[in-house]
Amino acid sequence: MLQLICSLIFLAYLRCAFGLQPNIVFIIADDLGYHDVGYHGAKIFTPNIDELAMNGVILENYYVQPICTPSRSQLMTGRYQIHTGLQHSVILAPQRNCLPLDEVTLPQKLKEVGYATHLVGKWHLGMYRKECLPTNRGFDSHYGYLTGAEDYNTKHFSIKVNDVSFKGLDFRDNFTPVFSANGTYSTYLYEKRATETIYRHDQRKPLFLYMAFQSVHSPLEAPQHYIDMYSHVKDKNRRIYSAMLTAMDDAVGAIVDSLKDTKMFENTLIIFTTDNGGQTLYGGNNWPLRGRKASLWEGGVRGVGFVHGAGVKDTKRTSMELMHVSDWFPTLLHVAGANTTGTKPLDGLNVWEAITHKTMKSPRTEILHNIDPSFTRPYSPTPPMKPYINKHGVDTLHGHTALRMNKWKLYTGDPGYENWDPVPSLYLNSTVDTTCLVSDGYHPDCITGPEALKEVPSVRLFDILADPEERHDVADYFPDIVDTMLGKIAAYNKTAVPYRFPKFDPKSNPALQGGVWGPWV
Repeated sequence: MLQLICSLIFLAYLRCAFGLQPNIVFIIADDLGYHDVGYHGAKIFTPNIDELAMNGVILENYYVQPICTPSRSQLMTGRYQIHTGLQHSVILAPQRNCLPLDEVTLPQKLKEVGYATHLVGKWHLGMYRKECLPTNRGFDSHYGYLTGAEDYNTKHFSIKVNDVSFKGLDFRDNFTPVFSANGTYSTYLYEKRATETIYRHDQRKPLFLYMAFQSVHSPLEAPQHYIDMYSHVKDKNRRIYSAMLTAMDDAVGAIVDSLKDTKMFENTLIIFTTDNGGQTLYGGNNWPLRGRKASLWEGGVRGVGFVHGAGVKDTKRTSMELMHVSDWFPTLLHVAGANTTGTKPLDGLNVWEAITHKTMKSPRTEILHNIDPSFTRPYSPTPPMKPYINKHGVDTLHGHTALRMNKWKLYTGDPGYENWDPVPSLYLNSTVDTTCLVSDGYHPDCITGPEALKEVPSVRLFDILADPEERHDVADYFPDIVDTMLGKIAAYNKTAVPYRFPKFDPKSNPALQGGVWGPWV
C-alpha cells in the first residue's frame, strides 16, 4: 500500500513537472564515431542531430561499451555485462544465446506505468528461441532485424558455419518475415515505420519509441544521391559512410517533424546515443581519441550522446558529468514514474538531476568498462606483455579489463587496437604521407605506437581529464592508485558470472526455416 501511495505521489509530481508522463524517443546509432557528427567538428552534414544537440544537453563524459550487444544489454537491463554473461564478444546469429530470460527489461518496466513500447530497427540480443524476441521482452511491436548486421537493401545476412555459408533474410514485422523489404534502403523503411508509429499513437498513453538504426554499421551502402553529396571526399569508405550518416540524419529530422505535427514534441524526451565507438576500417572516425570499435580505449567507449526535450531545465549546454549507458535504465524509469522493483541488482545509476540541472553532480564516480578473460584482437595479433605482480590475484596478461575511477582509467591485458586514426578526409590529401595506410587499416610494417614495441605493459594508467587522448601512461608514477584499482577489479570479478559464448548450432541454418533467420529451438 505504501509503495502504491508513493507511486501515485510521484506520478502527480511528473504531471506537475512535465505536464504528463513524457514520451520517450530513444535513438541509437550503430558504430557512430566520436568525430562523426557536425557538433564535434566533422565535415558531415548532420543538421537535425546538431540542432537537437545544441538545444539540449550534450553529454561529453558519457560512455558506452566497445561493441553492440553489450551496450544494448546494459541499456535494456541497467546491469554490467559481467552480470549477464555477455562480457565476451557479441551474440552471433548461429549461437544458442540471448539476453538472459530472467532479466527484467526497460520496456517491461515502462509498460507497468502505462507506456506503449515500440522497437524499430536492430535488436541483437539473441533470437534462438521465441522467448528471446523483442515482443516477448516488453515491446508491443518490433519492425526490423534480429542479428548484428545485414545488407541495407536485400536484408540478407550470411555467416560461415563449419565452412558452410548460412544465408537468409533477417527482417520482420513482429514475428512475420517481410520479404517485400528486399530492395528498399533500410533507413527509409525505419523512418517510415517510426513516423507511422508516432502518427498512429494513442496519446492517452505515453510512448516509448526505441529507434535503433542500422546506420552506420558496415556494409557501407547508401542511395546514390547521398553519395553524390560527398563526391569531394577522396576516401571511398569515408564518402559512403558520410552519405549513410546524412541519410540517417534526415530520418531523425522526419521523426522530429512527426512529433511536432502530432503536438507531441513539447512533451517528448529525446535521447540520442551511439552504441560504441566508430569502426575506422569502415569509414568511422574517433579523432582525437585513441582506438576504435572493439577496443577499450576512449575511441571505443566514449560515446556521442545528448538529451533534448521534456523535463530538461538547463539547456543549450555541455555536461561533463560522468555517465554510462547502464544509467539510462534507472534514469528513464525515474522520468517515467516507474520503480525498479523486481529487477536484479542494478549497476546503472539515476543521473537525471545531473542531466537536467547544470549545478547538480552525477552520482557516478566509476565505470567498469569490462572484464573479458578471453578477449583477442579481431584483426591483428596481441602484442607480448610484461607481467604485473599484484597482491589481488588479477591476471594482467590475458583478456582485457578497463576500470574508470574518478579521473583515472586503468587497463589490464590488451585494450585492443591502439592507434590514433586521423580523419580520412584530412589524411588523404597531398600534404600528408599516406604510405602507411591501406584499405583495411595500417600496413603492419608502418605501425608506430605501442603496438610496434616487442613488449607492452600489462597494466596501464591514464589521467583521462588531463590526458583524454591517452598518450601518457602514468602507472609507474602512481603505484598506490594502480593498487587500489586492481583491488576494485578483483572485487568486481568476484561478482561476475561465467561468460556465455556457445558454439555455432547447425540447426540455425536459415535454409531449414524457409530462408529466414529466426528462432530454431
